[in-house]
Amino acid sequence: MIVVVPVDPPREGLVLSSLVEQSPISDGEAVSLYEAAVADVLWAVARSGGDLLINYRDAESLPEAHSGGDPESEVRALAVDVLGESADVRFERQVGSSRSARVGNTVAHLLEREDAQSVGVLEPTVPLVNRTEIDGAAMSLRRHDVVLGPADGGRTYFAGFSEPIDFADAYATPELSSLAQRAVADGFGVGFAPMLPTVATPAGLRSTLVGLEARRVADRPIAEATAALVDELGISVGEDGGLVRE
Repeated sequence: MIVVVPVDPPREGLVLSSLVEQSPISDGEAVSLYEAAVADVLWAVARSGGDLLINYRDAESLPEAHSGGDPESEVRALAVDVLGESADVRFERQVGSSRSARVGNTVAHLLEREDAQSVGVLEPTVPLVNRTEIDGAAMSLRRHDVVLGPADGGRTYFAGFSEPIDFADAYATPELSSLAQRAVADGFGVGFAPMLPTVATPAGLRSTLVGLEARRVADRPIAEATAALVDELGISVGEDGGLVRE
């Protein structure tokens, strides 16, 4: 399976912006959290049986307030910092005016033009993912045409395809049901991966923090970069279930 990770340049106000608006996390801290989550996701893919493809947005496709500069160099620098210069990583520019179009163009190109057996799109904000979920999804794509990994708030952290669907508005909110409906309408069977939270929303970050703590207690592997960053920032879940700073 080719594992596509769509990575934005880590810029203030661009990455994890909704988290900044709804939590005690600053723009600069959001960038650091995004970079840590990306690191954990890339490490998980590198340890899996999948082939990593980092899909970056160019300057023209970014929101006007965040356009300019060299997004490719920023994303490449982040990946090299995580995986090293010698890592076997492929970089491709995203093409399309919307998220649905960008994902659809990438998936269709890999399946139809490059004859990939399966393609999985893995969000860069799900640090709790590990090789077990990635390899399990690849196995599931041998039985199902589409495999979806549910996240918090009706989102998906993973969408895998052995056949391209009609991606027009496929990532409409809530995207999990939208993708499932689109796949079924096209006559494809749908499977599901285990649910995992993302750090893109306060609810997802809370679930991630709880998951990190549970893994520590159970002496299980944790998302090291994200765990170190939240410890440094002193972010935790308070008694009322909200995010607090120590």
